[in-house]
Amino acid sequence: MSYDIFCDLEDKHVFSLIEEWETREDLDHHIRSERFSVLLGTRSLLAKPLEMKIHTVSHSEGAEGVNALRGKEIYKNNF
Repeated sequence: MSYDIFCDLEDKHVFSLIEEWETREDLDHHIRSERFSVLLGTRSLLAKPLEMKIHTVSHSEGAEGVNALRGKEIYKNNF
């Protein structure tokens, strides 16, 4: 439905990408997509480990949700 990118006011090297999906199925499809693979591929360029959190109306999750949908472990630590 939408997405925005925000830069931290105190640390110009910290960004937040906020995405809004109509359904959980739409989000799951996105996480399995080539576009999301490209986003994950940029993590090697980061100065600090990638931190990712998924919040829904009913609960929050981290790397385990992405790992489960992609069928492999992306990170051993939380995003």
